Amino acid sequence: MATDPPITQQITKDHREIKRPPVNVRLEDVEDCLIYDRHGVSTLFKEFYQDRKSVVIFVRNFLCHTCKEYVDDLSRIPAEVLKEAGLRLVVIGQSSHHHIESFCSLTGYPHDIYVDPERCIYKRLGMRRGEMSVESAKPSPHVKSGMLVGHMKSMWRAMTSPIFDFQGDPRQQGGAIIVGPGSEVHFAHFDMNRLDHMPINWLLQLSGVQHTLDLSDKPKIIVV
Repeated sequence: MATDPPITQQITKDHREIKRPPVNVRLEDVEDCLIYDRHGVSTLFKEFYQDRKSVVIFVRNFLCHTCKEYVDDLSRIPAEVLKEAGLRLVVIGQSSHHHIESFCSLTGYPHDIYVDPERCIYKRLGMRRGEMSVESAKPSPHVKSGMLVGHMKSMWRAMTSPIFDFQGDPRQQGGAIIVGPGSEVHFAHFDMNRLDHMPINWLLQLSGVQHTLDLSDKPKIIVV
């Protein structure tokens, strides 16, 4: 007998209730989607959550300065923290696989990263295209650049890239899910706009990480 799919309620970052629909995540709809590594080698999406719990981050596009700065902070998560919690961290973009190498060099991101150039997963999960409430969006703790400076940086990266393109659909929004092992969905959040990232420490704690990580790039003061 068929069972109802899990419905995971979106949770706002400041715990205040907001009128947005719950996220209906059906992993069986996306398990056969192909994602590609930096060499263009394809893998079924389900391979990343069958054997362990995974935090999967979907970014808007690799030129988006807010996504770049969010991944900057993801790169600061030590591999041993993930290993201790039995977690896999996966970033998925929607560009050509040719852009993965330069994006990792730019951000220093050392964990799993793949692309979904046909936006198969984005579409089947119903992630938003276009932005909502960007004018009233709260500042993301992971975004350091202002809008103007951020756009200028993105344009410069586009012009100096070996392949001049948007590195993904510029209207596509991203999100984050915590899934596995198997087909269990623990949490889902679909971004409403470019600043609507889930705070990284919150995602990690929801995934079972016991530590609160300092993800800032400020110099550390050591008291001796």
